[in-house]
Amino acid sequence: MHKLLEVIDLKKYFVTKNGLLHAVDGVSFSVEEGKTLGVVGESGCGKSTLGRLVIRLIDATDGKIIYEGQDITKTECKGSLRREMQIIFQDPFSSLNPRMSVYQIIEEPIRIHKMYKNKAEIPSKVNELMARVGLAAKYADSYPHELDGGRRQRIGIARALALNPKFIVCDEPVSALDVSIQAQILNLLMDLQEDRKLTYMFISHDLSVVKHVSDEIMVMYLGLVVEKCKTDELFEHTLHPYSKALLSAVPEPKVKKKKEMKLIQGEITSPIDPKPGCRFAPRCTYARQTCHQVTPELKEIMPGHFVSCHFVNEINSI
Repeated sequence: MHKLLEVIDLKKYFVTKNGLLHAVDGVSFSVEEGKTLGVVGESGCGKSTLGRLVIRLIDATDGKIIYEGQDITKTECKGSLRREMQIIFQDPFSSLNPRMSVYQIIEEPIRIHKMYKNKAEIPSKVNELMARVGLAAKYADSYPHELDGGRRQRIGIARALALNPKFIVCDEPVSALDVSIQAQILNLLMDLQEDRKLTYMFISHDLSVVKHVSDEIMVMYLGLVVEKCKTDELFEHTLHPYSKALLSAVPEPKVKKKKEMKLIQGEITSPIDPKPGCRFAPRCTYARQTCHQVTPELKEIMPGHFVSCHFVNEINSI
């Protein structure tokens, strides 16, 4: 399969009064064209920052971003490159201009990037996009505050589709929605991917959601990747202690079967100027002295299954 996107040792540090905050600290991965990479982790792990780095909303401190064979790490993102890489934001209200109607929000990128042969085409393009994402034509003159969360998110999706992108970062697009609406939006995104051959980077803190949409899953913790593999493989053979804890927190409808919860205890390591060692070690029940002194590398433990843990073989008896 063709690699649409490849990220190599990507880093993003923010300057604070106490030192450098390592938001993303040496992340590498690739996404095949037409596939979905799920990125999971708790709040503060750097997954949203990673998504913004990839599409160049913010500049990287170090590392490389290769898009369709072209290094875009330092390239000014405009023109065709900006059209091909879009984002759907987490909050469907704050990401929309409250002073613009639904029609104006969807029409704006079409007009700015001149995605038409003549201006008379614009209304039909907007109507087509609204229909495709499930927005009734009667909402064209409505404003974001007049609509519910599900419809607002559909506006965000229509806006992202307006430029016919190839790659879309979905930054927790359903976390602010009711469960019933979540299912509708997820199904819409999957249908759009099939129809338009889209490639997604799907960011979420919910493993059950990521399992539903992703071909491959990458688990992040405090700016680092701790586990990465195919979706089915992660759920069948979860190897990293942090991934195990995340998976155990996913609710299951089997009320008769008591599920063992792997509770995470201890304090989160500060991401500001972190010391050498595993960043999960202070909260890991399997941690030893080596874990607190040496940073583990992300290694291929099984075919296509990468884990960052010194004692992964012993813990899982591989």
